[in-house]
Amino acid sequence: MSELRFVHMGFGADAVEYQEAWDEQRRVHAARFADEVPDTVLLLEHPPVYTAGRRTEDSERPLDGTPVIDVDRGGKITWHGPGQLVGYPIQKLPRPVDVVAHVRRLEEALIRTCTEFGVETTRVEGRSGVWVLGDPVEQRLALGGLSLDFDPRLHDDEFDPRLNGPEYAPSNAGQRREDRKIAAIGIRVAKGVTMHGFSFNVNPDNRWFDRIIPCGIRDAGVASLANELGREITIEEVLPVVRRHLTDILENAEPKPRVIEKTSA
Repeated sequence: MSELRFVHMGFGADAVEYQEAWDEQRRVHAARFADEVPDTVLLLEHPPVYTAGRRTEDSERPLDGTPVIDVDRGGKITWHGPGQLVGYPIQKLPRPVDVVAHVRRLEEALIRTCTEFGVETTRVEGRSGVWVLGDPVEQRLALGGLSLDFDPRLHDDEFDPRLNGPEYAPSNAGQRREDRKIAAIGIRVAKGVTMHGFSFNVNPDNRWFDRIIPCGIRDAGVASLANELGREITIEEVLPVVRRHLTDILENAEPKPRVIEKTSA
């Protein structure tokens, strides 16, 4: 891989509006495709905003009509905002692009970052992103006095956790000792060049996630580095660590084209 270029678009009071960042992604994407710039990672914070990937269902959106920006990445609905480090790696990869391998590299960089700060994280089969694992189901606290065997989120198709207060809120998954996502990943690949990327919850107000079904997942929640550590931590502290691990993994990777299995006639 070529040397990575990092661009800090704005943090804190200089947080970048989502549409502005999306326009910049497209500009850099076109330049990278034309080999006018090297592989580039845009790093920033957004003001509060909900964005919905192509697979988002109406039943996962805010109930109160809060605006949602529909975007061209994979995945479902999520939230971006203060206290969340967002990264958009724009890389040229060999075609046909191995999207899963690209996602795994981003996950690995964030897993290593969490480890460096003392938080154990992992991947969950079938669910992209970086996760803090909860207790085994049989060891978790019962919800509403009921056995977890009767968790309505899993067994009642009409149950909506958005309408049932803090007991089922995604932001309280840590208190319930459930699996909780600390970093989400959603990407798009066009002309062999990646777009979009990751959002890493450093110290956001995770209650923003309670108004949606984050990533369309009803039986898990969200986490943050600050909550897992039980102390304040800032994006300024985390930023150089994320950069270092992204550099180590992405610069040293040797991406290969996706293997296409041939079917016999």
